[in-house]
Amino acid sequence: QVQLVESGGGLVQAGGSLRLSCAASGRTFSRYAMGWFRQAPGKEREFVGAISRRADNTYYADSVKGRFTISRDNAKNTVYLQMNSLKPEDTAVYYCAAVTTYGLGRIISLDSEYEYWGQGTQVTVSS
Repeated sequence: QVQLVESGGGLVQAGGSLRLSCAASGRTFSRYAMGWFRQAPGKEREFVGAISRRADNTYYADSVKGRFTISRDNAKNTVYLQMNSLKPEDTAVYYCAAVTTYGLGRIISLDSEYEYWGQGTQVTVSS
């Protein structure tokens, strides 16, 4: 089992940047494909991006492609979400998630496939 703790959220003006971190407990972090999701008030949770176990594959939602970048450091048990050119519509609670996968290059965009979730971190983008 793994516990995930997000950090790095906050208030930023439109056009600004934030970097979210998600720290995982345990010694088997490299066994997990990781994903980032977000949920805005009154909306369903939506996929933001995902990264494979070895970080050789990434995949992004169209709404963030070219602005957000996912990375991971398996030695530090941490996955990151670098968010640039932020827009007010990016305002949401951001969650990281983990799923055990045997495929080294596998990336997963469906939230129902993820096994573990963090508590979320609030990102607010002002106009």
